[in-house]
Amino acid sequence: MFYFSRWKSVLIWLSVLLSVWLATPNFLSQSVINALPSWVPKNSMTLGLDLQGGSHIMLKLERNDILKERRETILDEIRANLRKASIGYTSLAANGQAITFKLRDPGQTEAAREALKDLRTPVSTGLTGTTLQEVEETVNSDGSFRYELTDAGINYRVKSAVAQSIEVVRRRVDELGTTEPSILGQGADRIVVQVPGLQDPQRLKSILNRTARLTFHLVDATMSAQEALNSRPPANSEVLYTNDTPPVPILIQKRAILSGENLVDAQPGFDQQRGNEPIVSFRFDSQGAQIFGRVTQENVGRPFAIVLDNKVITAPNINEPILGGSGQISGNFTVQSASDLAVLLRAGALPATLTVVEERTVGPGLGADSIRAGVTAAIISFVAVVA
Repeated sequence: MFYFSRWKSVLIWLSVLLSVWLATPNFLSQSVINALPSWVPKNSMTLGLDLQGGSHIMLKLERNDILKERRETILDEIRANLRKASIGYTSLAANGQAITFKLRDPGQTEAAREALKDLRTPVSTGLTGTTLQEVEETVNSDGSFRYELTDAGINYRVKSAVAQSIEVVRRRVDELGTTEPSILGQGADRIVVQVPGLQDPQRLKSILNRTARLTFHLVDATMSAQEALNSRPPANSEVLYTNDTPPVPILIQKRAILSGENLVDAQPGFDQQRGNEPIVSFRFDSQGAQIFGRVTQENVGRPFAIVLDNKVITAPNINEPILGGSGQISGNFTVQSASDLAVLLRAGALPATLTVVEERTVGPGLGADSIRAGVTAAIISFVAVVA
């Protein structure tokens, strides 16, 4: 028979009592824990998805969104650089991964190559100093140019977008007040999100697959939106629709004067001047406030549009310069949708659309069996040791 000295026995029992004391919150409901005095331990063990149930969602990043964005960026660079160099061109078009155009004067070929040399610059892929060619250039003697986006370049952009999306998704999930979610990349373009104990999986799904790209544009007043639809909008403008029923077309300038990247805060609230209508209040950083103040000062009397994911949320008139760096968004919100929009704006925009490709609601049944088996084994072990 083992013999323990008295001080060892006291130490063992004190350790057991302390362990039971610290583990007690795991056996109490949250309401009971909240009612306990402040000196009582309240930290309980966080159970995983298999033990308390929750939501499992797999998201796929849309590669075509990355391709479209890179294509539009290169088109804008070609237009701007050739215009700056006073080089005439025609037939500028994009098809798949290729962008083509033709010079009006083939004698300006070298000048055009010099103006567009940044497109041929290799892209750095990290701190190791490795680079890759994102765009390949082909020039013909008749003055025609072809720029091809390489698969390696697109894959690099997709990889970067997935890493950025994981951080944005993490911020969005954290805003919901969940505990210890698991957010991991899987494969080249997928993200797995597991949120234990989530009671509203549909809300999580709706928040995760929205891009939440917020931009501010001036409304183009050179023609009406209907005239632009019937004929052709100006080259630097486009027609977008509102969320109204039925949707209303609005002709806006393509170039955004500001984007959601300049926001530092967004909070849901109520507009008391409109019968407590739900709104979202926002605040810009110093740079955004300066730009917004200057633009509103120069365009008093003109309407501007607030666009979210290519939908015009609202298009108010600029009655006076907005110099404080803050404002509000209204647009037929419910209390829940205003709160969700504030969450999305605070967390930031996704670089591309995330599509839900797998969705499961995991029940706590298997976990409950495991917990019961563990408790039974612990009781039997304790009795065996004490006996």
